[in-house]
Amino acid sequence: MTAKHCRTAILMIFWVAAVCLKALPGWGLPAAFTDDMGREVVLETRAYRVVSLVPSVTEILFRIGAGDSVVGVTYHNTYPPETVLRPIIGGFFNPNIERIKALKPDIIFYARLQQNIVADLAAGPWQLINLEMDSISDSFDKIRLLGRMFGRAPAAAALIAENEKQLDLIARKTARIPRSARKRVMRLMGREKLMVPGDDSFQYELIRAAGGIPPKLGRTGAVVEMTRSEFMAFDPQVIYGCGGDRQAADALFQQAGYREVSAVKNNRIYYFPCSLTCRVATGTGYFVNWLSARIYRESYADPTNQIQPDGVLGHRNLTIDLDYIKSARIERSRIADFHHKTLIIDFNAPLTVLSTLEGRRCGITTIGNHYSPPPYWGIGHQHGLDRIRSTILAASGRSGAEVALLLTGADMERLAVQQASFKDLTVWALVTGGVRSNAVRTSRDEGRYYEPGTINILLLTNAKLSARAMSRAVITATEAKSAALADMDIRSAYRSQRYQATGTGTDNIIVAEGRGVPIDLTGGHSKMGELIAQAVYRGVREALYLQNGLVGERHVFARLLERQISVHGLVSQAACDCVPDTSLVGRELEALLLDARYAGFLEAAFSISDDYEAGLIADTQAFEHWCRAMASEIAGQPLADVRALIQDDTMPRIQKMALNALLNGLYSRLTLVGGTP
Repeated sequence: MTAKHCRTAILMIFWVAAVCLKALPGWGLPAAFTDDMGREVVLETRAYRVVSLVPSVTEILFRIGAGDSVVGVTYHNTYPPETVLRPIIGGFFNPNIERIKALKPDIIFYARLQQNIVADLAAGPWQLINLEMDSISDSFDKIRLLGRMFGRAPAAAALIAENEKQLDLIARKTARIPRSARKRVMRLMGREKLMVPGDDSFQYELIRAAGGIPPKLGRTGAVVEMTRSEFMAFDPQVIYGCGGDRQAADALFQQAGYREVSAVKNNRIYYFPCSLTCRVATGTGYFVNWLSARIYRESYADPTNQIQPDGVLGHRNLTIDLDYIKSARIERSRIADFHHKTLIIDFNAPLTVLSTLEGRRCGITTIGNHYSPPPYWGIGHQHGLDRIRSTILAASGRSGAEVALLLTGADMERLAVQQASFKDLTVWALVTGGVRSNAVRTSRDEGRYYEPGTINILLLTNAKLSARAMSRAVITATEAKSAALADMDIRSAYRSQRYQATGTGTDNIIVAEGRGVPIDLTGGHSKMGELIAQAVYRGVREALYLQNGLVGERHVFARLLERQISVHGLVSQAACDCVPDTSLVGRELEALLLDARYAGFLEAAFSISDDYEAGLIADTQAFEHWCRAMASEIAGQPLADVRALIQDDTMPRIQKMALNALLNGLYSRLTLVGGTP
């Protein structure tokens, strides 16, 4: 064949390959469609720089594998964890236009509630696209569309199929519940008044998909007010909301006329992550499953109502380079119609292990860490620890006498595996962790309940640890865990404004005896102790990023929310008559905190506050001077005094001083406090 013929053949091969690729489901461009605001959109090439102002769209892009295109998000984007590493352009309601423009996006996704920004962005070189998800079918349509737009059609189809499969399973389970036994279910919304979704909201579609009966008020819209008489007449048997609704609900349901309904009397009030309750996106099937399992807990716990048999579904191998380990893997199983995941490590020969959950165990051939999904937790609590354990082992065909097992609510797909070595010594730490719901400050917080283990650690070494060394390793690992939480400023879930967390209250550790050179010392001064601490410290930090999206350098908006402080709440509380437009103040406050100088001031105040509350700082005059200086700088004029605009008596003094400084400066600049237009 001549060189010319070779070149022709190669060109033909490339041409045929290109035609075939365009025929594949994942080849989505060019794409033309009309968005939900009636805007005609034509995409000739893939977008490489996307600013997403809509949490549901952000979530979908990451789940279908297009997250690398996302270059900017609002601080309300909290899922999946990878979003924490993207630049913040402000909040959902007040995104910062200049920040958006500076990112030079190809596409900006926005919501109908963000019409105020469209005019400011309409003339740019980017595509403005509005995608709304007002129903489950809407969300599936948008997932398909985004799959086409980003060349991820197969991943989008798989995501939809996953949700449809879960919804079908729930429908089959709830079909067995007689109509007369169906529960009346209400979604709580709002803060100051009793607010619920309108009749046309996707929220009621979720309730019906879970087998519940929602109220019907004859009013439409995303949120409507429900009167006390309507509430009493409906008499909800189950009430649910998202995490931020809890405080308002507790106050509301203590009032006469509210506490008499069935859900309140029977303590059937539940709270779920806002990323699940407040949108239909990638986790719809998962949330409906969780909601249904809470509504019909007794039915789900009854094995006669189980649809599918228990058993192992598959596994993924892990590599742990220790000669006494036979195999290591994450095993997927189905138990009580829910998908579970178990880290399983098999030994070549029986070993002794020390477990903080089960005590000292001899003759152990397998250690593990089992993840039960949240929808299963209520069922598990009814069954008790022993029955949960035996059910897990039965599903994988194992004997309990030879297995040491921990239980967790942290997803095993977010397992952190860390190794630390020095010369011929090696330590492996396998860590799962989550701190969103039950992080505690030991010695300060009250013990109220039991949940499956949250920060769980499996420790393996290439040495043979004595009984003393195994016991001491637990202390070393615990100290390393607490150090990681302190360095990341993880807050107590009970009193987040005042205290850092030291753990979650349900943490557990398994230390394996191991094989190799005998080791009797594992304290912090020993080399083995140092390696244990290093592996655990890094493992805890990685696990909290994978599970909760927490990193040490997270933005100041996240750290405010972790302290249960919202920009809207601050502005509402500190409202001043001289400026009635609180939305303007909120927008200016968000813009201020996007500035590294003022964010740094507030972050410093958080650290000073913790030391002040611990009694390590007595004199605050220097900090008071700094607050006046910052307020004056923001105001653009000297301020003799910083007024107490925030009246919350529960907020720590230093934090209140810092936030008052920011607000005083803003109000003065906006001619609210002593200024002139």
